Amino acid sequence: MLGTRPDIAYAVTKMSQFAVNPSREHLDKVLYICRYLAGTADYALVYDGPSNKGLIACTDSDWAQDPIKRRSVTGYCFRLANGIISWQSRSQKTVALSSTEAEYMALSDCSRQAVWMKTVFSELGMPLGTIPICGDNQGSIFISSNPVQERRSKHIVIRYHFVRDCIEDGKIAIYFVDGSQNPADLFTKNLGQTKFEQFRATLGLSYLALTVLLRAL
Repeated sequence: MLGTRPDIAYAVTKMSQFAVNPSREHLDKVLYICRYLAGTADYALVYDGPSNKGLIACTDSDWAQDPIKRRSVTGYCFRLANGIISWQSRSQKTVALSSTEAEYMALSDCSRQAVWMKTVFSELGMPLGTIPICGDNQGSIFISSNPVQERRSKHIVIRYHFVRDCIEDGKIAIYFVDGSQNPADLFTKNLGQTKFEQFRATLGLSYLALTVLLRAL
């Protein structure tokens, strides 16, 4: 999940919450993940696009998914050369009071990763320009792009306003993407088969033997 299979990131993260005291139901879910991996053992991350087009990131959040702690889930991914190179799926550290706040916190987490990746690429002698980050919540995009104190944002922990500094410095730029086209949705919730397979392909995870055959043709 950490290095080659982003498609199971959400499932593994969710199941790990019950590692201390798992029930029979949790064990059955884990076996389901294992069967899925066995059935897709020939799938691999494929990078078949131009690498000089820069990074693009997508982020999403599922508000108050945990019914007990009321924690939301943050998910984001970075794509390069038509393939995913970095991803994250985890519970947020503080409780969000609205879906907009949860999305804003996810944007902030993604922006910190973007700044780190800019630093890494710069040290490798490949400086990056402004990294586009796509989100599907208009409210969070407005708050991040308008550094004003208002009722919706005055209670948000200061560290999450880091995204505003990144935008002002030109390190990142926030864009809106429709939720049905946001691959980061794969890291925040269970999806139906059609949408799951759609986003899995978007991340660059595909049947390796078929990819080799198509290239040969």
